[in-house]
Amino acid sequence: MDGSSQSSLAIRTENVCRHYQMGQALVRAVDGISIDIRAGEFVALLGASGSGKSSLLNLVAGLDRPTSGAVIVQGNNLAALSREELAKYRLHAVGMVFQSFNLIPSMTLLENVELPMRFAEVDRHEREELARQSLARVGLGERLAHRPMELSGGEQQRASLARALINRPKLLLADEPTGNLDSRTGSEIMELIHSFNQSLGMTVLMVTHEQALAEKYAGRMAHLADGKLIDDLPNASASARPGGAL
Repeated sequence: MDGSSQSSLAIRTENVCRHYQMGQALVRAVDGISIDIRAGEFVALLGASGSGKSSLLNLVAGLDRPTSGAVIVQGNNLAALSREELAKYRLHAVGMVFQSFNLIPSMTLLENVELPMRFAEVDRHEREELARQSLARVGLGERLAHRPMELSGGEQQRASLARALINRPKLLLADEPTGNLDSRTGSEIMELIHSFNQSLGMTVLMVTHEQALAEKYAGRMAHLADGKLIDDLPNASASARPGGAL
């Protein structure tokens, strides 16, 4: 691959494996996956439960380390980074959204969303302004003082998105982001994620078991089974959407 192509890559995995022992059995959660994802792509990882989708996402997120192989994100080989370097990577380079909203119940939305900025030791006034902007971007500008339990599931997931986006990451990792939502609310969240991909050029890697969701929003669909990549295809139906993937 030439230098210009290499520089446009957001994610590359090279024969990456994540194996672990469970009793006497060796579990091959990720088993020799190689995939390239260009900057600005929206890629869905599909497969049955236990296929390795979330395990692969956790490797890209720097939440887990590979047994072998390489995970290269924005030019950094995550396997070679120290714990401190991985923490900085998660803080500055990626935004993460999960099926469970992971909001702190005792904190207001504003406090929840500005939390990553606290860890980054950003000035209090600046981080509050960034949190306000991020919440406004997801339609929660009027709910700053509310606590998570005072919000619907969809609003809590919007708040999680706001928190993921506060550092303006170039990469958004989403693990079943609509899993705890009804279909209408899930569609609203997906429209938001799609808009960030399109308007901000944000690379999106999303784990889902919902084929219809992937077909509607992702520009590319990668299917996993038993820890292996079994196919990786462009999604013509998403390309046909107004503002869809190219």
